[in-house]
Amino acid sequence: MPHVRIEVRKGWVQDIKGFLVEAVVSALVAELRIPEGDRVVRIIEYAAEDFALPPARSSRFTVISVDLFSGRTAATKRGLIRALFDNCARLGIPRDDIQVVLHEVARENWGVRGGVPASEVALGFTVDI
Repeated sequence: MPHVRIEVRKGWVQDIKGFLVEAVVSALVAELRIPEGDRVVRIIEYAAEDFALPPARSSRFTVISVDLFSGRTAATKRGLIRALFDNCARLGIPRDDIQVVLHEVARENWGVRGGVPASEVALGFTVDI
């Protein structure tokens, strides 16, 4: 159950929001092997004055932050990053305008299902891949 924040400047993403969410979810399902319906994805749009761009980036600069349980291998995380870039590029976001940041959280630090740490419940998927 990774949590994803997609952060962009306002003005360009409106027509592809649903496709962008699906592109991210499809990468998570394929690479992390989470269940299809297990999704928490937020798109946050900022006014131009609230989102400074790095040098040589376009107004489509997109930051994808993924909070996920720790335990995945470097190869799995590399595959997730690659899939996120590939899927977003198919939507017309230039590859140079994409950044992905993975935030790993220990399962005992993530509350689920009525206030129980994720380390104490059956998740329905394998984390150690």
